[in-house]
Amino acid sequence: MSSNEAYHRNNESGAGGDGPGVSAGGSAGDSQRSNHLHHQQILNETTYLKPAAKQAYFSDEKVLIPDDDRTNVSFSFRKLWAFTGPGFLMSIAYLDPGNIESDMQSGAAAKYKILWVLLWATVLGLLMQRLAARLGVVTGLHLAEMCYRQYKRLPRWILWIMIEIAIIGSDMQEVIGTAIAIYLLSNKVVPLWGGVLITIVDTFTFLFLDKYGLRKLEFLFGSLITIMAVSFGYEYIVSAPNQGEVLEGMFVPWCSDCNSNVLLQAVGVVGAVIMPHNLYLHSALVKSRDIDRRQPKKVSEANFYFFIEASVALFVSFIINLFVVAVFAHGMYGKTNKDVLDVCTNKSMYEDAQMSFVDNVNGTAIIDADLYKGGLFLGCTFGAVAMYIWGVGILAAGQSSTMTGTYAGQFSMEGFLNLQWPRWCRVLVTRCIAIIPTFCLAMFSKMEDLTSMNDILNAVMSLQLPFAAIPTIAFTSCAAIMGEFVNGLGNKIVSILLTIVVIGVNLYFVVVQVENMEIKGGLLALVCIFAILYLLFNLYLVIHMAACMGNQRLMNSRWVQRFVLPSQNSFSIKNANSTYASDVTLVVGESATNTVKGLDTVSEKVPN
Repeated sequence: MSSNEAYHRNNESGAGGDGPGVSAGGSAGDSQRSNHLHHQQILNETTYLKPAAKQAYFSDEKVLIPDDDRTNVSFSFRKLWAFTGPGFLMSIAYLDPGNIESDMQSGAAAKYKILWVLLWATVLGLLMQRLAARLGVVTGLHLAEMCYRQYKRLPRWILWIMIEIAIIGSDMQEVIGTAIAIYLLSNKVVPLWGGVLITIVDTFTFLFLDKYGLRKLEFLFGSLITIMAVSFGYEYIVSAPNQGEVLEGMFVPWCSDCNSNVLLQAVGVVGAVIMPHNLYLHSALVKSRDIDRRQPKKVSEANFYFFIEASVALFVSFIINLFVVAVFAHGMYGKTNKDVLDVCTNKSMYEDAQMSFVDNVNGTAIIDADLYKGGLFLGCTFGAVAMYIWGVGILAAGQSSTMTGTYAGQFSMEGFLNLQWPRWCRVLVTRCIAIIPTFCLAMFSKMEDLTSMNDILNAVMSLQLPFAAIPTIAFTSCAAIMGEFVNGLGNKIVSILLTIVVIGVNLYFVVVQVENMEIKGGLLALVCIFAILYLLFNLYLVIHMAACMGNQRLMNSRWVQRFVLPSQNSFSIKNANSTYASDVTLVVGESATNTVKGLDTVSEKVPN
């Protein structure tokens, strides 16, 4: 039987197998697998990496899930607490400085009118994060590892490059936000370029904290989220926006008298909220819990608790984003630069406000909001304390999202390339790539140039969204991969339609940004060529997704078999990563010692 025939048979059989992690053989089969693994000396896609390699932040320890012996108990807070962590780390991407600035701009441009866009963008994000988490829970492999098994070499490399671009773009936003926060908090003693350099050191400092244990690291991230909630919540209380208008903006999906600028802000909100690399991150973070994948009941339970935790985490992130939108909707909407300068008169930050809120249109220039101007506005309106608290919140947002971005990059590299780098090396490379252009802007340009860079970075990251969303839907809709946990018809339809909407919205945002840049000549030709290649690659991913979903016409096509589907049955429900930390210890090497109990892993060659 050919490899593609095996792939087809797995898709046709669907969930008819024994379920995830059920061993096909008896004790003799276990003995044969143990001998096979004992003689294997080359790491490949299905081999557990050596513990010394420190694969990721959860490689040294996993959180044990408590057993609840009580019968007829549908919910346990002890178990929810054990599963709490990955969702909150994931939610930090919804609170990075790029999101905060997008919140400010939407409030200043549209008041409360597009709060409902933020709400539904968060709900859509939850649906996509749920699929990513289910993939990691059911298979024991995160999204990048699954891409390594399910795509040919060239598309695999393209996906990796695109996700790295998204991670670097996000990292640049975090560097900008952190530098502005330090500039505000130091009362301009530390220049912007100095703040950019400080971000190199502080990231390493925080990453060293993970050696003190997984739960302590998760507590650190939780503390940073708490700091953001308190900081931005304080601004919300002192500004006292109209609560009725806030609720109306949240639940009435309409925007009366909204111009093209407001529409662009709404599109920007969607693009800023849903980060492509966050799907890769969440699918990996759920592996930090010790789930017995041999038991479908345990897998279903993990899916349930991870969904609750992610829902709570994203609800918290939505409330924090809501605080920011409402504060600047109440204070900045319809205001001109002259209005702010009038308020700033006789205040300590008046000279800074004069340089930032330039009134060069006879007092009619509307405020162009950014992180730095937001701090000055709060300081002028509510006092210096409000400005410094704003700086603390931005600093917490930048620091937390920087660390999670580093982990996302590490997971991406390990999964797509089957390559491991030490954390400090990964941080150094990613951060240097992000810092070089940011440092040059901070050193030789104005504050406005630094903050306006966020719009370009949001456009760049919007382009990468299909390269996370399409694989996530494809794999979670493949019966050969997910078994009984495969997406149902309703899930498939909803996820596909919503993804089409989001991708369409993001592409519109990108087109507008390109038009605003007024590109001409040869550079415009290069942009057109890139756009054609971009659309073709998306079509390739869609064809692969349709084949994963069981489209027989595509699966039987020789062209699809040769260029799209894996060259072998590189993954199926029978060889899922179904190990249980309490039972399995595997070290691969020339004199490896293997202890195999309940292991259901089949070694395969790397797909071409």
